[in-house]
Amino acid sequence: MISKMMTIRSLLPKYHDIIEENGTSVYLNCKKVPVSFEKTQSIDDLWNIHDKAASLFNVQNTIPSSSLLDLKIELADRLFQACCFCERRCGVDRSKTHGICGVQESRIALEFLHYGEEPVLIPSHTVFFSGCTFHCVFCQNWDISQVPCGIIIPPKQLALTIQQRKKEGARNVNWVGGDPTSNILYILKVLQQLDCNIAQVWNSNMYCSEETMKLLRGLIDIYLTDFKYGNDDCAKRLSSVEGYVAVVKRNHMYAYHDGEVIIRHLVLPNHIECCSKPIMDYIAANLPDAVVNIMAQYRPEYIAYEYKEISRPVLPEEVTQVREYAENLGLHQI
Repeated sequence: MISKMMTIRSLLPKYHDIIEENGTSVYLNCKKVPVSFEKTQSIDDLWNIHDKAASLFNVQNTIPSSSLLDLKIELADRLFQACCFCERRCGVDRSKTHGICGVQESRIALEFLHYGEEPVLIPSHTVFFSGCTFHCVFCQNWDISQVPCGIIIPPKQLALTIQQRKKEGARNVNWVGGDPTSNILYILKVLQQLDCNIAQVWNSNMYCSEETMKLLRGLIDIYLTDFKYGNDDCAKRLSSVEGYVAVVKRNHMYAYHDGEVIIRHLVLPNHIECCSKPIMDYIAANLPDAVVNIMAQYRPEYIAYEYKEISRPVLPEEVTQVREYAENLGLHQI
């Protein structure tokens, strides 16, 4: 657990500055980074302009006529037409059909003040999108992740709701699902309409493409990540994804350098040696200041009963074993 010497406040200082009104959410600063671009320019030219502006991040006092956020929306709109928001890269034109994730136009299954997240985040304004880039056989939200559902809410309307939720006590906006990755164009449009100082949380399985991670740079304050598997075989068998480990490691490094990170790991029965321990080793070696939440609530859901090794709830002693392993590595657990 987090030691007295290293408090949650010291590990997530920028986030706490925002909720204490002593700092500014980065998405607001992104609106004040001026860029000059034309919609007729090639996507390669737009990425070059984007990457230069994102690296310099020169914030001015007023909203420019054309901002880095505007450029991100233009880039996301181009990607939307040949979708590569996640590493499945199915390439469909999402204005015409849905991707492998099941998402065409963004639909919100639920939005509410959530009190069941990590203590540092609550109350959290969670926005649950339907659809997902994964097809986990044990998904506990399978009714929204695997089944298209929910309603279409115009970006301006959701921005007004976010402002109201902040008045009701929300510490942050928690973009989740399913998974938020397929919905990044919609999220960018909401942020374009939003004008209140509230922390942005990206709550994701982190199977995002490199393009998506670049779009998130300068927008997200807290990456609330899900590190599921320690090897590609388990990921393919249980979530139907290819090349999991390299993608998720890469994206954790992006997140670690661009914002503050809370890493969730759900302990699966019989997956300590193949998954839990390799993940803890990687975090200790590469993400030493990340906050880690080792989660104990696994239970067989969806079609998990068809997979013998995960067909039972996780045992308390399995969770304890992983937590003690992480503690011996010096990880900052909550």
